[in-house]
Amino acid sequence: MEFSVPQERKLVSELPGPKSIALQERRVASVSRGAGTLANIYMDHGAGAILVDVDGNQLIDLGCGIGVTTIGHANPEVAEAAYEQSKKLTHTLFTVTPYENYVAVAEKLAEITPGDFEKRSVLVNSGAEAVENAVKIARKFTGRRAIVSLDHAFHGRTNLTMAMTYRPWPERAGMGPFPGELYSVPVSYPFRDGLSGEDAAAKTIDYITTHIGASEVAAFFVEPIQGDGGIVIPAPGYFAAIKKFCDDNGIVFVADEIQAGIARTGTWYSIEHHGVVPDLVTTAKGIAGGFPLAAVTGRADIMDAVQPGGIGGTFGGNPVSTAAALKVFEIIERDNLLGEALRVERALQARIGDWAERFDIVGEVRGKGAMFGVELVKPGTRDPNPEALSAVLKFALERGVIPLDAGSWDSVLRIMPSVVISEALIDDAATVLEEAFASLG
Repeated sequence: MEFSVPQERKLVSELPGPKSIALQERRVASVSRGAGTLANIYMDHGAGAILVDVDGNQLIDLGCGIGVTTIGHANPEVAEAAYEQSKKLTHTLFTVTPYENYVAVAEKLAEITPGDFEKRSVLVNSGAEAVENAVKIARKFTGRRAIVSLDHAFHGRTNLTMAMTYRPWPERAGMGPFPGELYSVPVSYPFRDGLSGEDAAAKTIDYITTHIGASEVAAFFVEPIQGDGGIVIPAPGYFAAIKKFCDDNGIVFVADEIQAGIARTGTWYSIEHHGVVPDLVTTAKGIAGGFPLAAVTGRADIMDAVQPGGIGGTFGGNPVSTAAALKVFEIIERDNLLGEALRVERALQARIGDWAERFDIVGEVRGKGAMFGVELVKPGTRDPNPEALSAVLKFALERGVIPLDAGSWDSVLRIMPSVVISEALIDDAATVLEEAFASLG
């Protein structure tokens, strides 16, 4: 694959450079400080797994804008598809006068989401909006009100989805009051609980039974791989037991695939690794190559329980974003990007899989596809080490590598590169991160 930017790290100034520093001064004077950033390094363009800042530095992107640019930055085919669509039609509002792109995306989602039953979709703008609509749909279908999500979950930044998000800081602090009938329940976290999937599920189910009541629950929301929670992958058997519990009690099982879906983990959706078929799936981030688009897809009887006009929105399923999404689907299939995600997994596992044995501050390395977490601990313990994570991030960013933070204790280094990243870039980025670990003594 050829890229418009050489796929190599190259620094021509300190980071942040002078132009970024000048832009940061403008930003402080005009942008709310609530919209905080990981690094005040301002980007100009990019391609593949490389971002180029306004000073001309080339940085290795290990974050993909938190899982959005899975197929790489500024894919020219996606840009061309969006451009051609923008010349024809940019907006009508699908619920006023519809158009084919929306229907075509819904048809594709019915094909690629797990399950061979009849499906329907609704298209919206963002992951949080998809989760909100899934809540509405599940409540309408079941006639119940209680919504369950897992400890360490992240479901969004709207008022409702913040209330479904586990940790109070920084997302929820001072933002309440929040809606009621939302409950957080124990999750399988093998590194910290040491439980089998079945035993962890029994703990989850017992909490629901004794604290909420299964007959009160409309929907159970899960991230098959928790992203912001720290790349937490529940133990084998956990989701199978939870899905059976949901089926036995008339609870809608919702897979929130906003971060882990759309080819990131070597399957279309990460729930496939667990052999479980959800009732509803939420999709966003990687679906449109950087254009805003999200969806709720699921069983036709559940999705069609909502009255006409009960779901939708002004920009949901925008013609330009849906054109981009259709091209993303085409590229993933044509270029076997599911296979490329597995290639990245093998490369990461080979390069960083032994870090827990080599570095005292690494408790565990875990991941699927192009989605890995490195849990940092205080040496000799399993206590979270957020100070180490802050130092590693600072070290890496100053040297042109962009990883992400994660975890309820801010102690997990999150690595989520594009599935088109080369082994050479993985090796270079890993070397920088190893130097960061070594610098901590």
